Amino acid sequence: MTHYVFIESRDPFESRDTRFVEETATALKQRGDEVTVFLVQNGVLAARQNARDNSLARMAAAGVSLLADDFSLSERGIQPAELRPGIERSGIEHLVDVLVQDHTKAIWH
Repeated sequence: MTHYVFIESRDPFESRDTRFVEETATALKQRGDEVTVFLVQNGVLAARQNARDNSLARMAAAGVSLLADDFSLSERGIQPAELRPGIERSGIEHLVDVLVQDHTKAIWH
């Protein structure tokens, strides 16, 4: 089994092509692969509970693992209590650990 890691750095409210991550990650998960989406930089803006975008909720419901970079959250003033259900805070060191594992493919978006 392959583990796909999507690194999403784009603000979903300014970039229309962030839907690519949702569609591709969900399709890979349905195919039986392990899939993680790591939100970094402005990608964490969608992680807030009151964010208009529902793509993260749909990915969580599909079984995609969702992680948000703690530094990016802090830089944007997003507190842990503000995160949508199903999204975990994570450090960049965890991302590095995941990326070096066998059978892992990374897609930076």
